[in-house]
Amino acid sequence: MSETETIKIDIVSDIACPWCYVGKRRLESALAEWKGAPVEVEWHPYQLDPTIPAEGLSRKEYLINKFGSLARIQPMIDNLESTGKELGIEFNFGEQALSVNTLPLHQLLHVAGEEGFKDQLKERFLKAYFEETLRLNDINVLVDIMKDFGWDKDKVEQIIADQAIAQNVKDQIAHYQQRGVKGVPFFVINNTYGISGAQPKEAFLQALASVKSDIETEDGASCDTETGEC
Repeated sequence: MSETETIKIDIVSDIACPWCYVGKRRLESALAEWKGAPVEVEWHPYQLDPTIPAEGLSRKEYLINKFGSLARIQPMIDNLESTGKELGIEFNFGEQALSVNTLPLHQLLHVAGEEGFKDQLKERFLKAYFEETLRLNDINVLVDIMKDFGWDKDKVEQIIADQAIAQNVKDQIAHYQQRGVKGVPFFVINNTYGISGAQPKEAFLQALASVKSDIETEDGASCDTETGEC
């Protein structure tokens, strides 16, 4: 590959996926060290659970309902908190944490992508969801966030209410489901080489250096799109 030929990385993820936050940090760490061809990153939507009601659910209640008990999910939480600290992420699964339906957030990200700041908004949503425990199903919270990107309340409400945008997001999700994506984050390099899960920095560097080779990596930590388990 030419040193000037751009490498494209498509990332399939959900804001409600903690390993997507970890994977983002690890990829960023790899890109900071990468000395080869330029890399272009594009985010794509996924929903771990599109059935969550508009009012949301307590995150601990949601996890307990899904996995059976706090004892079962506590090791997962401990692992995420420990891993997060290594990457500068302060995961907060306390009583204020709320699981929300992420479709409206993906709609906002879709338009942010058209305006050139999807990566920045993705980072903001992940931090708001997992560290600040902001209620991302509250229109006033979203408006407050989007003010920093120059959007007013009318624009935010119009995007969330736009069924064409919602369908576009759903179509993108269906596309990656049809391609066999069963866990997020999922990284596709140059539309041919897939990396599943929040791989270590070294795995990303190896993949970038070998994009024309048929190398294999073990699956990294991820959130399962069928069970929602992380």
